Amino acid sequence: MFAANLIPSHEMAIWLVRHIDTVLDHLGISRYQELEQAVYFVIIVGLSIGIGVAVRIAVVWAVRKLVRLRDGFTGRQLLEQHVVQKCSHFIAPLVFLGLMPFAVDAHSTLMRVLMKIVLVYAILAVAYGIASVLTFVFVQVNTYRNKRNLPLKGVLNVALGILWIVVAIIAVSVLVGKSPGTLLAGLGAFAAALMLIFKDSILGFVAGIQMSENDMLHVGDWIEVPGTQANGNVEDVSLSTVKIRNFDNTLVMVPPYELVSKGFQNYRAMQDTGARRMMVNLVINSDSVVRATPDTAAALAKKYPPLQQFLDNASKTADGWVCNNGKYEVNGTTETNIGLFRAYATGYLNANPHLSRQQMIMVRQMPPTPDGYVLQIYCFTDTSAWVAYEGICSAVLEHLTTALPDFGLVLHSSTSLEVEQRQ
Repeated sequence: MFAANLIPSHEMAIWLVRHIDTVLDHLGISRYQELEQAVYFVIIVGLSIGIGVAVRIAVVWAVRKLVRLRDGFTGRQLLEQHVVQKCSHFIAPLVFLGLMPFAVDAHSTLMRVLMKIVLVYAILAVAYGIASVLTFVFVQVNTYRNKRNLPLKGVLNVALGILWIVVAIIAVSVLVGKSPGTLLAGLGAFAAALMLIFKDSILGFVAGIQMSENDMLHVGDWIEVPGTQANGNVEDVSLSTVKIRNFDNTLVMVPPYELVSKGFQNYRAMQDTGARRMMVNLVINSDSVVRATPDTAAALAKKYPPLQQFLDNASKTADGWVCNNGKYEVNGTTETNIGLFRAYATGYLNANPHLSRQQMIMVRQMPPTPDGYVLQIYCFTDTSAWVAYEGICSAVLEHLTTALPDFGLVLHSSTSLEVEQRQ
């Protein structure tokens, strides 16, 4: 056995057998090979467990001392994730494999069965330790290296899945006494069944690669998935599930391949710019739209000073449009009361300190509807914070709707506010 080369088992086994014989002689018990084997077996089981526990305690104590001397994230994670304890599980079966051949006849059926069981346990213990190390490395990389907050947990899940598949194949090959290559050749016949069993995992792995490569999704992003109730922040991205916490604190689980195949809306870019779009449709009764007289325009300009600058510029043009460096800006006319209101609304939005100057600010007239004329207020706030955004939107809407009657305009009851961020 390979373990016999790793442990000084021969000398230790001879020493144990000699002392077992001495104890049996003192007790006046006749020496029977079966009895000696049973006593030796019990002793090496206890010795294996004792050595494993002792090494584990010693290593953990040493790691704790190092963490106290150098209080760092890596050391704390080693202790919190119990990496050392998980890696030390292979010591006990290793000691047992080294001492077991001297307790039982190497050619006996019992010896073969015991060695297979303990060897499988040793393989599982080693894989358990490797899995803990992979998880530890993932936490380190995700904390310090993942500056873009990419969904790397799917990569960890794939690595762990491959590890346990390999371990399962090796363990079965040990139990049945066949080489792993023979088992893999036999698995080819079950490839179709395996594809069905691991369909979600395979699709999730491919989708995870696509999302990472195209920078489609980060943990913490606000996304909305059409056709589902998912509308909130991404909390976790694994091989088979994307966990989304909605704004009402409910959780929605969506497969990654659903996001890639059907599409989703990600608000990360909006949050990165620090500006949110506000789009307001004001529906005005057609009967309230009338021609504006100079006296009406002068009276409105006196009450709303921003309108006076528009009137001064408009009077210099033949068609009532504002000319700016040879280019006309369609932000109002002097011909109608709705044109004057459009001009005032544009000036008000441009002067509002809570609206972004780097984004578009526009007041435009949409195609008329059976309910009346539609004025669309299109602008961006200078913040993406939800509460502040809602306050700015409300203030703008309240001011413009209360100014409408002064222009002789009547708001239709079907006026709608279309805001992308309202939830």
